[in-house]
Amino acid sequence: MFIQTESTPNPATLKFLPGQTVMDMGTADFPSSESAGSSPLAQRLFAVDGVTGVFFGNDFVTVTKNDTVDWDHLKPAILGAIMEHFQSGQPVIADGSVQAGGHAAHSGEDSEIVDQIKELLDSRVRPAVAQDGGDITFHGFDRGVVYLHMQGACAGCPSSTLTLKMGIENLLRHYIPEVTEVRPVAV
Repeated sequence: MFIQTESTPNPATLKFLPGQTVMDMGTADFPSSESAGSSPLAQRLFAVDGVTGVFFGNDFVTVTKNDTVDWDHLKPAILGAIMEHFQSGQPVIADGSVQAGGHAAHSGEDSEIVDQIKELLDSRVRPAVAQDGGDITFHGFDRGVVYLHMQGACAGCPSSTLTLKMGIENLLRHYIPEVTEVRPVAV
């Protein structure tokens, strides 16, 4: 098994490509070791000293580290953990445990606007941020303000504010005049 690695715009996060499907559908975000209970792979990665976050996409795993550890020391242990997991035959997410990894539900008078927002996020934004090892999902819409949840490499990325304001906000405002602002939300 050969696992490729790619850097992301977030210097604290690396993207690992194991060459096979990680998540059949959706994504899974584990922002702490406490949240990793449903995933044998996430548990294995959090066992590596210095790992502070794990995110799964369709064909990648992103790992976030703390500032006190250097990637040169951490990367071999992470590669080993990913390789051991896929060779073990264990599932990425334990049976019966389902990760949402999608947009928050929204109903009401703004549902048509929200559907347009979700469509633009799915067609234009999410594929681009997946290339960088992350995901951005819809969290809410209130009086012109779109609330988005950033995951994986996008969470805590130094350029995430610029991505939100100059990229996503401009895109949404261009296509949907009712959108006035985009704000991040922590879940």
